[in-house]
Amino acid sequence: MALFKPTAMKKDVLEITPGFLKKLGVKAVLLDIDNTLASYKSHEPINGAVEWVKTIQNAGFKVIVVSNNFEKRVNPIAAKFGLPFITFAMKPLPFGYLRASKILGVKCRECAIIGDQIFTDVMGANLCSMKSVLLEPIEVETGFSYDIRRGLEKGMRKRYNKTIK
Repeated sequence: MALFKPTAMKKDVLEITPGFLKKLGVKAVLLDIDNTLASYKSHEPINGAVEWVKTIQNAGFKVIVVSNNFEKRVNPIAAKFGLPFITFAMKPLPFGYLRASKILGVKCRECAIIGDQIFTDVMGANLCSMKSVLLEPIEVETGFSYDIRRGLEKGMRKRYNKTIK
């Protein structure tokens, strides 16, 4: 179903180049934090992530963090990147995505969300007519709801991996 299909798939955020984003036709990047820029257990960005964000910004892209997490978690990490952020975004509902688009001053179709979950990041992007880049999670979360979501995602990822680059 198109609602769950990402625009593109990459191993990690560091594989995404300004040229790739230009080919997607976007002017702005919305970034998830947990398992995208940092492990869900850590307050430290993955190696190279801060520099990657600077490269994307220097190429002319606007960047914002959009997270379902609370300010206590998001603020310290976003601060390391010097990025504005939206917390408790309620992804996949459109509220956080629409707010980010408005803050950045770009149309939804000019945005790409980069994240690790189909049922939040990708689904929300598709509901808002945004592009999405689905990443492999940095580390596997534990817990009942994650087990269910990741289990459902497994088959979808496999199928999409054959048709999306």
